[in-house]
Amino acid sequence: MTTTPIDTRNDQDRAKLAAGRFAAEKYCFDGARLGLGSGTTSHYFVRALAEKVRDGLQVVGVPTSNGTRDLALELGITLVDLDDIDQLDVCIDGPDEIDPDGSMIKGGGACLLWEKLVARTSAKMVVVADHTKAVPTLGRFPLPVEIVQFSWGTTTRAVRGLLGEHGYPADLGIARRERGGSPVVTDNGNFIIDVQLGTARDVSELTVELNEIPGVVENGFFVGIADEVVFGWPDGSAQDYGFPLDLPLQQPTR
Repeated sequence: MTTTPIDTRNDQDRAKLAAGRFAAEKYCFDGARLGLGSGTTSHYFVRALAEKVRDGLQVVGVPTSNGTRDLALELGITLVDLDDIDQLDVCIDGPDEIDPDGSMIKGGGACLLWEKLVARTSAKMVVVADHTKAVPTLGRFPLPVEIVQFSWGTTTRAVRGLLGEHGYPADLGIARRERGGSPVVTDNGNFIIDVQLGTARDVSELTVELNEIPGVVENGFFVGIADEVVFGWPDGSAQDYGFPLDLPLQQPTR
């Protein structure tokens, strides 16, 4: 079995690795049914989990993306279908931003629909992140909205109209996500539009109202989902926190 080596050449990667390893040690127990998140920090967690599995830990996982599925299978983690499980014990996944109350923006990896479905089907949702992902207010990271391909421009205009009703400016930046000159297509066959909110307002309302627009599949506001968060630092230290967070974060002493 060959796997891509872990890249820890920069501070942020080392912090992500610390968070992933901490989560694997604290939240993974024998017999656990785990939601396996997507993105770099979550994949560090999956790799740390695989080490424990090779040492004899018995778990099953439900991936939140095709990328996570492929990595987990490559590393020897047993996967099951979410439909075959009433409830997962723990979902461990990363944010693009997380505020003091635990509300998040997710979807930078275009996996937000599976991520939200798996998180909502878990008894506990634990966030893993490097310490830079903690923000006082959401919105600096663009809000991803997954939309169907059919008449995607019509759906985008409806999203802009709803945001206008909430006081966002008419010239708010909204763009279909592209990679290499082609639209990004999610694992579900949909497009992603990224919304430049700046400072997010009415987050609780918008997480519901955006999904009421025909053509919107899911949005990247994750509200009332996270139970705990693990932050990592470049020196390899990590710590778990409840909500509300006391910002700025204080690095734990080792």
